[in-house]
Amino acid sequence: MSRETKQTKKWMGDLGRKYAERNAFTLDESNEKYKEKYGINKTELNELFLKNLNKNIRILEVGSGIGKQLSFLQSMDFKNLYGIEINNYAVEVSKIRIKDINIIQGTAFDIPFKNEYFDLVFTSGMLIHIAPPDLKNALQEIFRCTKKYIWGLEYYADKHTPIEYQGQKNLLWKANFPQVYLDLFPSLKMIRMKKLKYLNSDNIDIMFLLEK
Repeated sequence: MSRETKQTKKWMGDLGRKYAERNAFTLDESNEKYKEKYGINKTELNELFLKNLNKNIRILEVGSGIGKQLSFLQSMDFKNLYGIEINNYAVEVSKIRIKDINIIQGTAFDIPFKNEYFDLVFTSGMLIHIAPPDLKNALQEIFRCTKKYIWGLEYYADKHTPIEYQGQKNLLWKANFPQVYLDLFPSLKMIRMKKLKYLNSDNIDIMFLLEK
């Protein structure tokens, strides 16, 4: 991995391991947590954005953890699923938990695949952990590797806003991530976007699908 930051060092170590352990839910449990948070579950959200896509397209998740989000796509009958994950413990757990999904260790700053190798590249709660000065480098890699679609689910704010993560600073930011993509890559166009307000707070997340 060619680029190391304060954040990547943290996620490669104990912080990433504890996150993997803390989020080892089944798909049914995850669906219930989404329903409690947004009033809509993850399967329903995925269907809103991806139901019309060919099930044989090649998909990559950047920051795939133990493979939970990819497992949701597998449950929708998507076949060609790949992930890169910075934390080696999470990669090893994914090998035990899931089958027929290709997850390897890697970083958003140096995605180990050739240009336009995938039809769709996505993140789920990963861009929020990249410091604003480093974000452009990660987005350029995501853009480079996708032939057509970029999909994401991230914390939302009108502008980059730092927030504490488990009492620590410089580990989490909210932003208008789809707009950052659109500003950086004028050839992209918005296909679908949905803001998801939390039922029990004023926090908002955003899911978006962009097309080259």
